[in-house]
Amino acid sequence: VIGDFLDLYEARPRVVAHDLHPDYPSNRWLARAREEAGDGGRLESLGAAELVPVQHHHAHLAACLADNSIAGPALGITWDGTGYGPDGTVWGGELLRGDARGYERFASLRPFRLPGGEAAIHQPGRVAFALLWEMYGSEAVELDRREGLGLLGATEQRVLPRMLERGLRSPLTSSCGRLFDGVAALLGLKRSVSFEGEAAMALEFAADASVTDAYPIELGPSGGSSGPHAPRLELDWAPLVEAVLHDRSRGAEAGIIAARFHNALARAACAVATEAGESTVALTGGCFQNALLSERTADLLESAGFTVLRHRRVPANDGGISLGQVAVAAEVASSCA
Repeated sequence: VIGDFLDLYEARPRVVAHDLHPDYPSNRWLARAREEAGDGGRLESLGAAELVPVQHHHAHLAACLADNSIAGPALGITWDGTGYGPDGTVWGGELLRGDARGYERFASLRPFRLPGGEAAIHQPGRVAFALLWEMYGSEAVELDRREGLGLLGATEQRVLPRMLERGLRSPLTSSCGRLFDGVAALLGLKRSVSFEGEAAMALEFAADASVTDAYPIELGPSGGSSGPHAPRLELDWAPLVEAVLHDRSRGAEAGIIAARFHNALARAACAVATEAGESTVALTGGCFQNALLSERTADLLESAGFTVLRHRRVPANDGGISLGQVAVAAEVASSCA
């Protein structure tokens, strides 16, 4: 299809934007196309094109700014399921300060290990167990049994603790989408799914919109991580999960728990925005396909005096990410001209 479009529009690209993730199908195609570009075929121009790698969540932020015809800067609350981080971890709960020209990872959700990597996307029960492991270590196994959570099967009860303890096939993630999955599994809404986002949708649909109170999420200095891509601040979801478990054990309705969870994220976003000091806040990433989260977060931010940007012409999820990649690549190309 890319080749057909290049022919149809007689396009000869000088710059090609692409995601950082080395295993994305588009990136694998691009590598093959550039290798074959020397044969004089219709992809010849790709051989000389400048490649501009664009971090996934930076592209989300740039897409929301472009969608609103605003140059920025802004604080981008970029919450989704998965995005390749330049530090080699799985990002997804990022609050980035910047614009299409660049960004700072101002804050992020507390990271935790994802047992089985992408396999956990289809098994929210694993994600919930990983959250408990991050909080309680090996006691998470007994907690699962004692509370009747039913997160793991017999084989997983033997295998997953070893994976998490040793870090085997268990990459670190800061994903907000996976946090949604884990809480949905703790409530028994979805412990396995057939498509990404199914558990998060179940949690949204379960929420009682009349509930206005929220669980606690602690905002503090980044814990333990270092390097150029470490966030300044970290949102610790552990008090939230502890409160979810407490409410569940005393028989609180799933709709109340789900609503308090959504409200907690909205308040956390507002708290980070206050610390960041940017007057404009962009809501982007797949989690903001969630109408309840989007509306609650926007309402709190606007009440606090922030200008809130939401997607209008392109979707908040990865359906709009190519716009952000183009915006970033255009800035790179103009700065080099």
